[in-house]
Amino acid sequence: MMSDSNPFDLNDDSAYQAWRDRKLREAPTEVGDLIVEINDPRTITRSEHDAILDRVRRFNMAVYVSTIGGMEGTHIPRAVGMRFGCNNINRNRGAEDDGVTAITIQADEIHSPYIPYSNREIHWHTDGYYNRLDLQNYALLLHFVRPAMDGGENAVMDHEMAYLLMRDENPDYVRALMREDAMIIPNHVVDGCELRPERAGPVFLETAAGNLHMRYTMRKRNIIWNSDPLVQEAVAWLENLLKSDCNQIFRATMQSGWGFVSNNVLHDRTGFIDDPDPAKKRLMYRARYYDRVHNT
Repeated sequence: MMSDSNPFDLNDDSAYQAWRDRKLREAPTEVGDLIVEINDPRTITRSEHDAILDRVRRFNMAVYVSTIGGMEGTHIPRAVGMRFGCNNINRNRGAEDDGVTAITIQADEIHSPYIPYSNREIHWHTDGYYNRLDLQNYALLLHFVRPAMDGGENAVMDHEMAYLLMRDENPDYVRALMREDAMIIPNHVVDGCELRPERAGPVFLETAAGNLHMRYTMRKRNIIWNSDPLVQEAVAWLENLLKSDCNQIFRATMQSGWGFVSNNVLHDRTGFIDDPDPAKKRLMYRARYYDRVHNT
């Protein structure tokens, strides 16, 4: 149940200011603030768990650096997810049997139409923005097996920080992006079969538990923004923020044995060049959950 004090209520400025002060006071100043060194992500110790969870609570994300190197297996991110209370996995169309998705260049009919399975740049987004509003991806976990030969750098930004900066700039921008029809995702049809109907929804929304969630993509295709001038201004402002040198955008090229635990923050990926040896292709595992990261 939500308390009477609500920092995400645009009419509750005192609650917002208190939340804002804490958020800025605890904000990371460099990518190293996100990193926790651990031994094995399959058997995260109590102290490792607490260090990762502390960062997720403050920044909505953490990066772990483990000692297991290039070990393969979808069981690795599943173990991490369970350690942080994530069990309701989003079993997307291209996933393995256990719901984890192997993200690597794939040329087959199911995977090749989608950018994550290519070496192309992926623009800023949150995962599952096209999902039903009652089945949102609240947690995103990644485990990296092998980096690309060149490129493949990731950038991340806490969606709460994007909200804070936008609300400071113009609260009406936030109000516009909370409209139930702020963005429309057209239906997805493959070979005459509708895999997903058209869906409309907000960019920023508050969950029943009182957490801030964000649905967003910078893609120009397969997204229709509301024509209201204020929505258009807000979208342009957000795009400019994500293209800027904002000190709350952090970049890193993830290495073998590294992982990412998050409440589905904003993220992107640069293009990359793969090793010509198929055994050395860039590979990471992605697990998306209908749960948020929490203590267990």
